[in-house]
Amino acid sequence: MRTIEHWIGGKGVCAPSPRTSPVFNPATGQQQAQVALAGKAEVNEAVGIAAAAFEEWSQTSLSRRTKILFSFRELVNQHQAALAELITDEHGKVLSDARGEVQRGLEVIEFACGIPQLLKGDYSDQVSAGIDSFSFREPLGVVAGITPFNFPAMVPMWMYPVAIACGNTFILKPSERDPSASLLAAELWQRAGLPDGVFNVVHGDKEAVDALLDNRQVAAVSFVGSTPIARYIHERGTANGKRVQALGGAKNHAIVMPDADLDYASDHLVAAAFGSAGERCMAISAAVAIGSAGDALIELVSAKARALTVGSGRDAESDLGPVVSSQARDRIVGLIGTGPAQGADLPVDGRELLVPGFEDGFFVGPTVIDHVTTEMEVYREEIFGPVLSVVRADSVDDAIALINANPYGNGTAIFTSSGETARRFQRGVKVGMIGINVPVPVPMAYYSFGGWKDSLFGDKHIHGPEGISFYTRGKVVTARWPHVDHESGSNLQFPTSS
Repeated sequence: MRTIEHWIGGKGVCAPSPRTSPVFNPATGQQQAQVALAGKAEVNEAVGIAAAAFEEWSQTSLSRRTKILFSFRELVNQHQAALAELITDEHGKVLSDARGEVQRGLEVIEFACGIPQLLKGDYSDQVSAGIDSFSFREPLGVVAGITPFNFPAMVPMWMYPVAIACGNTFILKPSERDPSASLLAAELWQRAGLPDGVFNVVHGDKEAVDALLDNRQVAAVSFVGSTPIARYIHERGTANGKRVQALGGAKNHAIVMPDADLDYASDHLVAAAFGSAGERCMAISAAVAIGSAGDALIELVSAKARALTVGSGRDAESDLGPVVSSQARDRIVGLIGTGPAQGADLPVDGRELLVPGFEDGFFVGPTVIDHVTTEMEVYREEIFGPVLSVVRADSVDDAIALINANPYGNGTAIFTSSGETARRFQRGVKVGMIGINVPVPVPMAYYSFGGWKDSLFGDKHIHGPEGISFYTRGKVVTARWPHVDHESGSNLQFPTSS
């Protein structure tokens, strides 16, 4: 059985710990590798190596950092297909979706290539007689990223290019379910000329996570995952004096108004709900049909859901692949069953789907649940599968109130032809990312990604300008260079400008 190693100090390292975790191909249901799980000793070794590398990397010129980032960008671009294949074989998503994931990560690398401009400080001349004042930002030190299974390339790329460009060294703890894309990224960093120890990959479970959160040489932690774990990461990390950004779960709503183009809206709802088998933190999992839009929307969405092809991610004919594990499949199937048990309708049921030739795969078919209420389990839970719940409401104001009452605030969307309705919606909802006739409003790399409420713990969103702020801290210098013959004239009064 192939063992997937850590990457520490510029080389593959197999942990002496006997603990491993299986890595499956979700389409076949078969184990294809095992990944070594780090304990506290391996994590602390990686942190020590990263801390030593920080001393030199933090003093490396911006032009040298930029040159390495541009080289890394070219290498990632050249290896998009290889990265996508690793993602598909370990996560299950179709190749086209995996290539899109790599592309969105690549855009953050391109953003980080502009680091000389992004780190420019401020300068004020002659703030007082003979005194100037200026500010600049410095890296934090060793920073860590703890990333989820659903975007094994993109989400890490939202973190480490920005952190490394700012002068930090980085330890990535990817999901143990699909770890291989992170190792290929490590090899590409090395080929780009990044000094050994600046980027490290440590595989593991809670033991490795706790070791990162407790190690005092780790200055900051970025996390993307479920809300309970995000809350835990934030509480334990901040208790240990770390800066933490922890992005949690989501229950993303899309409002469909009666004046919307329902054919257009249903196309995009199907893509947003079922793409990547619904395993996206920005997936639309709840559609709110307003008034007369409801029945027509259900008819269109149901027909289009039934027409989707589910199969291996390697099959070009597949619209969506399997979910990541048998446990995820069983959980999704169980939650679907609570819908009709609690009074909902089930116009499209994907629980019994079988894919010929892949009978042992972890497949769930597209599922549409109608007449869902906010008390139902399928509404309250983040299902994280190819399931669209449809809630009925009488007005846009009722829908806004429904969204605001939900504990999550990651993303939301509205389909309408009314600018007034769209503006009322965008100003009224308490959600971090909003789409208007755009169902998955993931910001471009030069904006920042993040939600509100239980979808974010910490005060900084990820990548973009807030990513630069998160991975650096400011210094302000007040300087005087008196003439050699100048008399001090100092006094004990509080200093003021003059």
